[in-house]
Amino acid sequence: MKHKHYQQIEEHIYSETLDNGLRVYVLPKQEMAKTYAIFTTNYGSIDQSFVPLGKSETETVPDGIAHFLEHKLFEKEDRDVFQDFSKAGASANAFTSFTKTAYLFSATSKINENLTTLIDFVQDPYFSEASVEKEKGIITQEIKMYDDQPDWRAFFGTIKSLYHHHPVQIDIAGTVESIQEITKDDLYTCYHTFYHPSNMVLFIAGNVDADEIMALIKENQAGKEFAPPSDIERNFPEEPQTVADKEVTVKMPVSVPKALVGIKELEIPEEPEQFMRKEWLTDIILDHLFSRSGVAYERLYETGLIDQSFSSENHLDRNFGFCIVGGNTKEPEKLASLIKQELLDLSADSLTAEHFERIKRKKIGQLLRAMNSLEFIANQYSHYQLLNIDFFDSITWLEELTYDDVTAFLDSWITEDQLSVCMVKGEETER
Repeated sequence: MKHKHYQQIEEHIYSETLDNGLRVYVLPKQEMAKTYAIFTTNYGSIDQSFVPLGKSETETVPDGIAHFLEHKLFEKEDRDVFQDFSKAGASANAFTSFTKTAYLFSATSKINENLTTLIDFVQDPYFSEASVEKEKGIITQEIKMYDDQPDWRAFFGTIKSLYHHHPVQIDIAGTVESIQEITKDDLYTCYHTFYHPSNMVLFIAGNVDADEIMALIKENQAGKEFAPPSDIERNFPEEPQTVADKEVTVKMPVSVPKALVGIKELEIPEEPEQFMRKEWLTDIILDHLFSRSGVAYERLYETGLIDQSFSSENHLDRNFGFCIVGGNTKEPEKLASLIKQELLDLSADSLTAEHFERIKRKKIGQLLRAMNSLEFIANQYSHYQLLNIDFFDSITWLEELTYDDVTAFLDSWITEDQLSVCMVKGEETER
């Protein structure tokens, strides 16, 4: 078992890659009352076309299958796994994103029992035709619920306006039509391809002993058989650098319209440090412009165009990246136009060295405060491990950023071809 001490933040990570390829990380924090564990697979909604384990030809599965699989793993032939966690005093959950699926629990007692439950249920799939058909009705209702939420429609409307072909534009849950195509065999195909231990990360943080936890996990895995580890061949369509639509409008019953501007990232660095530098620099620029103390935010707020819903977010991942800026507004066209102008007018001269250093210190402070949360540490560390990045090392990379880095970045960050607009406007409802 490896031990790494991060002196800057006074954290200790114990890790080991098991014979079956599973990467295990333990962060003991005896001062905490609870323990949080998350079991993550490098498999999300964008992984639709791939070569299944043991085959040689690419297959394409229905939209929404990763999310569907997440739901089904909790249901076994004789019980619902949520009940197992509840009986042992744990709170369990799961989520699916564009690039990963994660299963987790938090508890203050019976940690070994709950950790065993977590590992065993994820590694023991049970799907039947009857249960799959039943789940389609449940997920249909979930999809319809999200379709009625203006924020969700605006978010995915913006992504769809950015991308021509990349599957990131497809709703994580799929569509009502696509999930009807999912079969038991599809679920097993995806499970055996993407839920191999070598494609997964297990992270445990909290009031635990690293040696004891690692011994428990190794014994658990030694008692199971898995196919030999192999690389997964994922296939993605060629994506143009321009946006798919300069402007889209979603009509639905809303009391206040919305306007979001999307920014399509054109280059995703493969080298870990360059990836994180790009992510940090983008965050700093968005903060400079659109945080509550940002220069553009103040100008927009003074015009009365925005309210407290206004925000910006940055998503950088395996082979795609985008930013989204906007919120509620009574004049969506005007707000979208002004946001685009703020972005296009941005230059190396618009951010002083003093302001850059102030934002960087703010980001470091926010990050260190967030690390008081077990959930934050475990989720972030697991996320970046799937990108082959040590999240704790990335803090040093943030500190090492210079004013010259940000000015050089600004010189080539955005062109008008990378920008799109999604507006959500009200419609007359039938009586």
